[in-house]
Amino acid sequence: MSVWVFGYGSLLWYQDFHHIKKLSGVVKGYSRRFWQHSPDHRGTPEKPGRTVTLVPDEQGKCWGVAYEVPEESVKATRKYLDEREKAGYSRVSVTFYPDTPGEPSFDVEVYLNIQDNEHYAGDSQNDEIASTILYSHGASGSNLEYLLRLADILHKQAPHSPDPHVYDLEKRVLHLSEKFNEGREVLKKLGYIRFEE
Repeated sequence: MSVWVFGYGSLLWYQDFHHIKKLSGVVKGYSRRFWQHSPDHRGTPEKPGRTVTLVPDEQGKCWGVAYEVPEESVKATRKYLDEREKAGYSRVSVTFYPDTPGEPSFDVEVYLNIQDNEHYAGDSQNDEIASTILYSHGASGSNLEYLLRLADILHKQAPHSPDPHVYDLEKRVLHLSEKFNEGREVLKKLGYIRFEE
């Protein structure tokens, strides 16, 4: 039996596992927040970066993409994602509501934070998060690139499902980058050419 995996962070642009179908849509009752420390992919144990997690929010919803993993690839995919998401994330089942009209809801597996883990940062001021993101780097690259890739995908693919938290952090980080002349190589790489004028 195949399994569906929901991506709402880096899985939106980097999957690296076999899937046979994908659908965009939302999960309800959660909001996406940069409230998770990243001691590996986007930071270090000494200077952790920030990555997104889903936090319970009765009125919330989070847009993302669900990937269908065929039965023969489920075990390997779970093993890969369990390792990739090891820093404080747990695999749980939630209900996914596709964007496609008439497509029924169904269960998906998603990796999210269990709030009593050591990497959970909790509710934080966006200025603090933005500063951390600007200066953090890890094994998978800069934290700045992570945020801007996520924001870019949301702007382009989910204008119908805005994410004020991500958009506010994008604005704050770009302001800090310009003010302190930090992260310009990432901005050039991702096409933020207006900051090179």
